[in-house]
Amino acid sequence: MEEVADLCDEMTVDGLGNLICKVGSGGKRIMMAAHMDEIGLMANYTEPKTGYLRFTGIGGIFQNSLFGNRVMFEDGTVGVIGGEDVVGKGRTSIPGLNKFFIDTEDETGQQRVSEGQPCSMWRETTRRGGRVIGKAMDDRIGCVVAIETMRKLNKQAPNECVFVFTVQEEVGTRGARAAAYGVDPDIGIALDVTATGDDINNRKMAVKLGGGAAIKVHDSTLIVPPAIVRWMVSRAEADGIPYQRELLVGGGTDGGAIQVARAGVPAGCISIPLRYVHTTSETADMNDVQACIDLLTGLLRNPVELE
Repeated sequence: MEEVADLCDEMTVDGLGNLICKVGSGGKRIMMAAHMDEIGLMANYTEPKTGYLRFTGIGGIFQNSLFGNRVMFEDGTVGVIGGEDVVGKGRTSIPGLNKFFIDTEDETGQQRVSEGQPCSMWRETTRRGGRVIGKAMDDRIGCVVAIETMRKLNKQAPNECVFVFTVQEEVGTRGARAAAYGVDPDIGIALDVTATGDDINNRKMAVKLGGGAAIKVHDSTLIVPPAIVRWMVSRAEADGIPYQRELLVGGGTDGGAIQVARAGVPAGCISIPLRYVHTTSETADMNDVQACIDLLTGLLRNPVELE
């Protein structure tokens, strides 16, 4: 809250925990949504003999990225994820979550965490040239786009711009659903990440790291109205901002929740290309991040014309 308090005209927190920041007045009411939450784990059972913690996932967890990773609980306790037969039968299969556990044992042999406590993956953030690598880029990097756009607007906009830093996106876009009902926007824009098609697996996807802002056309929860796509594309081309069209086969964003608020809201998404999504080494290109900031700023600084 301290980061954005001086960047907006009004700031509130709703009943679900969404942080809502308003900038400007007049024109269209445009809601931006960037989620603050991240994937994680929650302890749900303590093994009586060993004290190891069994857990359930919070959001989309990839089992093949768990073994040996560290997690941090709210009280600062760091645990290590272990597993049973982690390579699977004949090293050809990946075990289910029920085969993993968290070790939080200290030197006295006591486990320091009890059931019901959540934790997040624990890994430092690092830079490699113009690329940033770390956990929870999904969607802290979207929050960066929102904050830096607010900074560039400097409380001046011909539209009523409502920046919502949402909660519980990873478990069903719950925060955006509640916020969109309260904000009642004319237009919605999700600010989130998207996968890329430029890694060794050669995913059939046109988005690449370093290719610019990804303007969403559709995903599994949202078909973007053509007028919204044209609005974003025309602004990118007018301002000389590098962009690419995003067609995501699986996954969704807060945009899917915004579009079905009340009687329906035309919604789109500006996506930051990201490699290794939902791992502890999510990788973003800062040139793409800047392109997203520039595109969103250009959209909000000008009167909205949907054709």
